[in-house]
Amino acid sequence: MHPATTADADATVTVENIGGIDSAAVELSPGVTVLAGRNATNRTSFLKAMMAALGSDWTAVKGDAKQGEVSLTLGEQTYERQLTRAEDGIVSSGDGLLADPTLANLFAFLLEDNEARQAVVRGEDPRDIIMRPVDTSELRREIHEAERRKADIDDELDDIADLKQRLPDLEQRRAQKEAEIADVREELAAVEDRLDERDLTVDLTQTNTEVLETKLDELRATREELRRVRGDITTEQESLSALRDERGRLAAELAGLPDAPADRLAELEARLSARRERKRELSTYTSRLQTIIGFNEEFVDGEHDRIAEALGRKPESVGDITDQLYRGSKTTCWTCGSTVKPVRFERTLDSLREHRTETFAEIDDLEAEIDDLSEEVTRITETVDRRDELTDTIEEVDTEITRRQGTLSDLRERRDNLSARVGDLESEVTELRSAEVDEVLDLHSEANELEFELESLESTLEEIESEIATAEAEIRRDEALVERRESVVEELIDLRTRIDTLETEATTAFNERMADLLDILDYENVERIWLERLGGPADSVATVDAESVIEGSEFELHVVRSSDGGTVYEDTVSHLSESERAVTGLVFALAGYLVHDVAEQVPFMLLDSLEAIDAERIAALVEYFASEVPYLVVALLPEDAAALPDSYERVRQIGQGDSQSQ
Repeated sequence: MHPATTADADATVTVENIGGIDSAAVELSPGVTVLAGRNATNRTSFLKAMMAALGSDWTAVKGDAKQGEVSLTLGEQTYERQLTRAEDGIVSSGDGLLADPTLANLFAFLLEDNEARQAVVRGEDPRDIIMRPVDTSELRREIHEAERRKADIDDELDDIADLKQRLPDLEQRRAQKEAEIADVREELAAVEDRLDERDLTVDLTQTNTEVLETKLDELRATREELRRVRGDITTEQESLSALRDERGRLAAELAGLPDAPADRLAELEARLSARRERKRELSTYTSRLQTIIGFNEEFVDGEHDRIAEALGRKPESVGDITDQLYRGSKTTCWTCGSTVKPVRFERTLDSLREHRTETFAEIDDLEAEIDDLSEEVTRITETVDRRDELTDTIEEVDTEITRRQGTLSDLRERRDNLSARVGDLESEVTELRSAEVDEVLDLHSEANELEFELESLESTLEEIESEIATAEAEIRRDEALVERRESVVEELIDLRTRIDTLETEATTAFNERMADLLDILDYENVERIWLERLGGPADSVATVDAESVIEGSEFELHVVRSSDGGTVYEDTVSHLSESERAVTGLVFALAGYLVHDVAEQVPFMLLDSLEAIDAERIAALVEYFASEVPYLVVALLPEDAAALPDSYERVRQIGQGDSQSQ
């Protein structure tokens, strides 16, 4: 469906067994098409057939037929629908221009029973009509979802704020523990140095001297192994701390990456492929077109003598086009062999050249769009790749952290076993000791106590460092979370103001165009007809709830008149004339057509039942509407159609043989 790209192309509507039409085919050019005829001449039936082709189900099969068909060819696209009579009504099949005709039914198909027109005629609140195409349930869901995401981000930011307050205290505790550990290590090193320097050369006379010496040697070796294991533990703790820092940095970068949904990437790639295919088609087409133009230019210049001879013309009779124009001569068309004036040949060439220029312009537009789409696809692809890379790296870091935590656990278990063995050996040595080795044993006992103290301090430091690493990793997410929150707040503002904006645009569009038409149509003593918004949420868009947003405002239609004496006073809609009410309803429908951008979906507007308006005002009204609508199809009585300019295309016969237009 590409109505936006075909709004300058002719449209063809073919109808069989719809309404009162047996068979009809009507061509519609951009601009105004007038269906001129008396009542019961199938004008309304044709408009309803068009509605069916455009996607509406508001039509009927001819009374003596079981099935009807309608097709619409617009540019290179053809839309076909079949209507079959069934027991419970009319069943439709096929694809019209619109998958959902709601907008068109309200604001483009302006027949007599159109709801937008009738809302004004009946004095009903027109806001319901303007808001009906808005999916309020989806809007409500989107607002609640955005509010939930904002609340989640706020909770995370609050947690980070708490962590920021706690971090200085944690760092102070870490510094304190590090100082205590340094003091204990220094004291332990002094004791171990004294043990290393102790010369046990005393003359031991006890019978257990050899056993004692063996135990002392084992105690010394075990303590040395314990010292080595403790060094490995320190190394592993430093590695774990570095890995946690790296993981926090990676997680912060991952959290800061913009969203790159796979369905959006697929949609962009599909659009990019379609644009490239369209460019290839146009490039091939322009090459062929250029060949045709070049050949015709050469033919006009007399460069294809053999073709001229085959057409029964002397080569020199093709001649120079300028000379031929002066002589009033004619040129033989090489495609059909007919003889035409050179100026007509040249006009055709000019049309082809203009078409070539337009095609080149479309190719340029496609190239620009392809560049934009390619950049966005590249950006999203890079984001997806970086997200995958970060995710894989984080998984690898997590695996390494898990491995090192296992190694650290094994080392701690080894340390605990060695510490227990040192204790056992000390107990055994105590039983075997003599007075001469008391000093050595006391040093071992002191060293053992210092090691226990050191282990406790290091365990506490590790817990503090883990808590600090976690806090710092969370704090690094702060900037990314703030940016995400700003994005969600902007989304919320857009969602919460969507209806307010639509209401404002609708009333503004109606009031401006109503003022224009009142000046143009010059209704006696009608000074102004305008829509006013009443009520609606008064709070800031940052705090207003979803229900208040969706409830919105009320619309009130005002009529201001002036008396013969010049006094201005407010009147009611019910006092408007039938013509004034009809114009007001049509203007309201036009406002809906504009604010909902209906032309982007369906470039047609259908007008019927304008008999309440006099012919001159109908002409002015049609001219005004034509400036806003690509294709305007109007059903009029012959006397009303006579007031419209001759430049408008007219269709005078529908469904009685071939349809005729001029």
